[in-house]
Amino acid sequence: MATSTPTRDAHTTPPREPQKEPPSERRQLWRSRLWRFDDKASPYAYIAPFFLIFGAFGLYPLLYTGWIALHRVSMTGLDSMEWVGWENFDKILHDPEFWTSVSNTFLIGVISTVPQLLVALGLAHLLNYRLRASTFWRTIILTPYATSVASAALVFALVFRADGGLLNWTLGLVGFDPVNWANGHWTSKLAISIIVIWRWTGYNALIYLAAMQAVPNDLYEAASLDGASRWQQFRKVTIPSLRPTILFTIVISTIGSMQLFGEPLLLEGGALGATGGNENQYETLSIYLYNYGWNLGHLGPAAAVAWAMLALLLLIAGVNWLIGRYVRTSDSAA
Repeated sequence: MATSTPTRDAHTTPPREPQKEPPSERRQLWRSRLWRFDDKASPYAYIAPFFLIFGAFGLYPLLYTGWIALHRVSMTGLDSMEWVGWENFDKILHDPEFWTSVSNTFLIGVISTVPQLLVALGLAHLLNYRLRASTFWRTIILTPYATSVASAALVFALVFRADGGLLNWTLGLVGFDPVNWANGHWTSKLAISIIVIWRWTGYNALIYLAAMQAVPNDLYEAASLDGASRWQQFRKVTIPSLRPTILFTIVISTIGSMQLFGEPLLLEGGALGATGGNENQYETLSIYLYNYGWNLGHLGPAAAVAWAMLALLLLIAGVNWLIGRYVRTSDSAA
């Protein structure tokens, strides 16, 4: 009797169909992927508005100004540009008035920045003590900063008037002759510097005060136990702790001095203010740019002046960075 031999596949288990993941597990996997994407993309989404605004109102105007600096273009003919290359830069670099404005900007910056920061440091040191109504005094100090440039410049223009000005009237009371503040080469710079000092001293004082309050009290207690006086504590503890802040205020004040416009423009007002005096004795770089761009309507040289100001700011920032690096190296070596 013949029997059939079963084949090899007769007893094999039929293939199982792939099991589908439960809906809850699929949702959990989708949420996990979404969370990872959100974790990586959210930081870029948060900072994107800054870069969009900077690109629209910062980077694009900067690049467009550089493009205009390479062309001959007038205020009334923006659609017609003529390529001139570096001619505009060569023109301003060979203009004696440009170097006069650079010198005036530098001198006014030094005359205004050094006393301003020294007075601000002293005021911050006084406010660092426990005073009655400390909030009131801090508000009073910050009030000049809240005043507009136009208001402050117009008030001080009345103070520095040659005929009937408050300052000349005060000098007459003590026997001095009246001074023509706006027409003098040094007196005009001093007048503008006083306006700048009045406006920005309180602002820098509050920055120094915030930095002083961050200094650990243990350093002052250790210095006091070693017999250091208040003045010695200020020199040996406070000043070294404030060095980064002082460098920051120097950089900010330098940038502000390069942008001086309202104070010299409104010191005398009219045509003399727009040209920086009858002999350009207080003409700053901003006034020089304003003359080329708005009074003469030559946008090419005006754009070249703007880029020259940027180059000077980068140079000054580089010098300040080197000084700060040298100070930090000296401190670590000591």
